[in-house]
Amino acid sequence: MKGTYLLIGCICILALAVMPAQALTAKALTINLDQSGNAQVDFQYDLSFTEQIAVFANVANPSAELKTALENNLNRQVTVVKADSSSADVIIPSFATISQSNGTETMTTPGFSFVNAQNAIKQYWWSSLVSVDLSPEVTTITFPDGYQVMYNNQISFPSVSHQIAA
Repeated sequence: MKGTYLLIGCICILALAVMPAQALTAKALTINLDQSGNAQVDFQYDLSFTEQIAVFANVANPSAELKTALENNLNRQVTVVKADSSSADVIIPSFATISQSNGTETMTTPGFSFVNAQNAIKQYWWSSLVSVDLSPEVTTITFPDGYQVMYNNQISFPSVSHQIAA
């Protein structure tokens, strides 16, 4: 009986070793700004089979990883409202700065990048089993007046300014 478990374990290890790389793929990043410059962020992604196992086995914690990556990248406290195997919802207070001049309000988002987060994932023991792409297929930043800025397949994003009539 002990030999059977050993054989099954060896077959599983061999299968993982020859299995093609799985992917962690960013699908959509949506940033909705309110009048105060706070951001409600929705990040949609696909986790590979390997990563889903890691989450299930509590080897990885997506909400903690996301919180750390955003706080380090933006130098702000963030609140992860929800994170699961396909999406994360985050609140970022004071994401955009607001300035006023001549009756016009200008909101400016910070530039940000997922390059460091993508590199951090490569440090995990299971990273050789996955192919990571943190450049969302579509990124949308929506200002309070409905104005939108969209990016396709970018991993880094410039600062965006938009004037809103006061």
